[in-house]
Amino acid sequence: MSGAERQGLGNEDARPAAARSSFYLAMLILPKEQREAMYQVYAFCRAVDDIADDPGAKAGRLAELENWRGEIENLYAGRTSELTKRLAAPVRTFGLRKDDFLAVIDGMEMDVARDIRAPDWDELDLYCDCVASAVGRLSARIFGIEDARGRELSHHLGRALQMTNILRDLDEDAAMDRLYLPKEALNEAGIKDVDLGKVLAHSGLDQACGLVAARARKHFAQAESVMESCSRESVRSPRIMASVYRALLSKLMERGWAPPRREVRPSKLQFAWAVMRYGVV
Repeated sequence: MSGAERQGLGNEDARPAAARSSFYLAMLILPKEQREAMYQVYAFCRAVDDIADDPGAKAGRLAELENWRGEIENLYAGRTSELTKRLAAPVRTFGLRKDDFLAVIDGMEMDVARDIRAPDWDELDLYCDCVASAVGRLSARIFGIEDARGRELSHHLGRALQMTNILRDLDEDAAMDRLYLPKEALNEAGIKDVDLGKVLAHSGLDQACGLVAARARKHFAQAESVMESCSRESVRSPRIMASVYRALLSKLMERGWAPPRREVRPSKLQFAWAVMRYGVV
């Protein structure tokens, strides 16, 4: 059974999958048509992400992702299946681009083809573009953000969110033999070892993570600048996401990355505050 089938993407109601997302409240404030479209996009992302994170054989997971690539191609050729029939309306209504769906699959293939360990900055940037900014580009069209601004916002906010996730999930990713911290940052911090346990226990880890955090903060600031130029209504959900994850990044920086690392997650109170501040036009 494919990851998509496990998530029930073809089902009438995609809310159960979306409800597990940190961004559920940011979707919930949207008008119904936009909200339902976001649920379907999220269900697609969850499905392919589950394939990438499945502990099963690499060949099987790559085949499942290739099947998804074919499903998306067929969707844009007017042929839907149980897996894609609920995506057809959002694609048609909001002009969602095929290349953005395929980019998300590309990002998942990067995870499966080789468990990523200390990519260089360029590879990390490409990964962030595929797994986060491409989702942002799909979302921006649903939100009704003008195309050029939507792409710029997705570029910066997607990278900011993904880098924050990377800094939050060091131990979780290491359990899957992955390390997304760039090798240049590790080298600058004096970390030469390739053993994940030794990397995560190294005295220079704070410095390496700090370099990634600094980039994430710049992307948050650039995303904020873009949102200032957009209509308030169109960026309600992105502002909520940016507010919550910017606060999360600050908490991570205050905690630091020296072991033992206390778990830090998005605050429900921060979400509630962000919804009250940005959720009403």
